[in-house]
Amino acid sequence: MGLSGFSFWSHDIGGFVLKTPEDLYRRWLPFGLLSSHSRTHGAPPKEPWEYGADFTDAFRKAVNMRYELMPYIYAQAKYSAENGLPMMRALFVEYPDDPGAWVVDDQYLFGADILVAPMFEDTDTRNVYLPGNHKWIDYQTGNVYTSGWHTIEPGEIPVVMLVRDGTVLPQIKLAQSTMQMDWSELELKVFASDADEAEGMICLPSDNQLHKIRLSVEDNQFKLTDNPLEGKTEMKVTVID
Repeated sequence: MGLSGFSFWSHDIGGFVLKTPEDLYRRWLPFGLLSSHSRTHGAPPKEPWEYGADFTDAFRKAVNMRYELMPYIYAQAKYSAENGLPMMRALFVEYPDDPGAWVVDDQYLFGADILVAPMFEDTDTRNVYLPGNHKWIDYQTGNVYTSGWHTIEPGEIPVVMLVRDGTVLPQIKLAQSTMQMDWSELELKVFASDADEAEGMICLPSDNQLHKIRLSVEDNQFKLTDNPLEGKTEMKVTVID
């Protein structure tokens, strides 16, 4: 759909007509949440509490992950809208010179920096292709992988989700709705293995302007090289390596 010109695309998580088997619903949920917009929409039961307390807890963890990522998602959505790029990208959109990126059809890039490999099968691991000539860092476990093919276990949330080395993911404190999110305080999560510089994008709803954020290593710590949002939001830096 992205290659056909759709910047934003999603689906009815769990399907629309029939009751979804619980194991399928668990695996489907993070795939849907790591899409441009998300909905558990369709004939009931779709409410998580209808599946019990354990499933409700798993549902909450997956949704919390998306809510914490909202600054990243918002900035990537702004960039996609301005540049005609899909939020969910075939790998070769970002890596056209990587031959392996052209043959993978069951993974995608969510924005420019997060690679998502959903658990389409009820298995403990799945094969994942990592494009480019850089490393990738598992969002949930912190494990580091080189480019190429790997067999990877999903994390606590049943999805394989990796971040490009040298990426800054802006995150926000949890709130009960996006309307209640406090954009005056953000956390900059730096995913760095070999990289000594990192960058990302932030777009505050208050001005709806896209800003690049860059950090570099100084005194063995990642620090902002400049802060285009000084006076608008406080940013705490956390390094994942």
